[in-house]
Amino acid sequence: MHLHIKPHIGDVLVVEVTDKLLDALYRQLETNPCRTNHGKPLGPKTVLHVHNIISAALDTVTGPTRLLTFNPAHYAQPPTERQIRAVEPDRPTLTDAETKRILSDIWTPCGNRRCDGGLTHHCLRDAPLWTSYAATGCRRSEVLGWMWDLINWDECSITLGWVVIEEGNAFLLRKLTKDGEDDAVIYVDRALMDVLWWQWERQQYEKEVLADLWVDHDLVFARDSYKLFKQSNAGGPQDPEKVSARWRTVRSRQALHEAFSLQGWRRTKITNDLENKENPVEVSANARHRSGPGFTMKYYGQRRADNTKKLAASTANRIGLAGAVPACRRTGLAGRAPGDPSSLPVLAP
Repeated sequence: MHLHIKPHIGDVLVVEVTDKLLDALYRQLETNPCRTNHGKPLGPKTVLHVHNIISAALDTVTGPTRLLTFNPAHYAQPPTERQIRAVEPDRPTLTDAETKRILSDIWTPCGNRRCDGGLTHHCLRDAPLWTSYAATGCRRSEVLGWMWDLINWDECSITLGWVVIEEGNAFLLRKLTKDGEDDAVIYVDRALMDVLWWQWERQQYEKEVLADLWVDHDLVFARDSYKLFKQSNAGGPQDPEKVSARWRTVRSRQALHEAFSLQGWRRTKITNDLENKENPVEVSANARHRSGPGFTMKYYGQRRADNTKKLAASTANRIGLAGAVPACRRTGLAGRAPGDPSSLPVLAP
């Protein structure tokens, strides 16, 4: 609202807003450089979001006894879903085998002479964090907001009550409101609970080392003592951007696609769950998609070449395609290379 709407049409009277005015705004946002988007114009998805905000605002003053008799935004032409899909970036995912390999690597001690392979060396400080992203598919802000008091060790469940967000140059804790529900609960495997218990033991070691310098916020993945220049931050929330920067270092070391961000773990988990024929209702509920399984399968289900080949083979088996091969051989084409011009049938005029 403050960046893309008020600077352009903020001084226009509500009764003077027309669909042509809105169309001009959308085209302007799509073509003019934006200072908050690294000097590039806004993408179609963001422009559509701007349109939805304007449309919802005008709906509040539309009606027989209100300022507007009809909503001009309903007649405007924002970017279409096809335009949005056309410019969507490549969003790579990992297979389960690749995920297993990466998790095994990040839990391998560095072998430095000071490394004991346990709680004291920094080489494994982020291993529980990356494992939590891979195992749960939670968003970056949600995992950073996990709290010890919200973990039910007996039921193997985690209540998502808080997130760590950025506001200006600061980062702080805020109540979770992303999915429109308070204190959403996810269920995890006992193996992940063991990982979190390892993280708890490591954090106790950090508390002993820092003593009074540790300000406890009850965070599972709190700021630790490694390269701690502002010691008052120990025990508080981590800077989300620095967490992403550390992940980019791991991503480079693992030779992963440069577009595989922390969000890629969420997409990977959902895609692999669907690929392994897990119940879409449960997959959607675990991802906390309010729109249900349809949204989950539309936006997170991803085609892979191996699965496409399996689908083709399944179709061929069901329709008995293999039984048609002898008939093809009788045409005299068997044994010839596909690229051989002599293999092409001669059609009568």
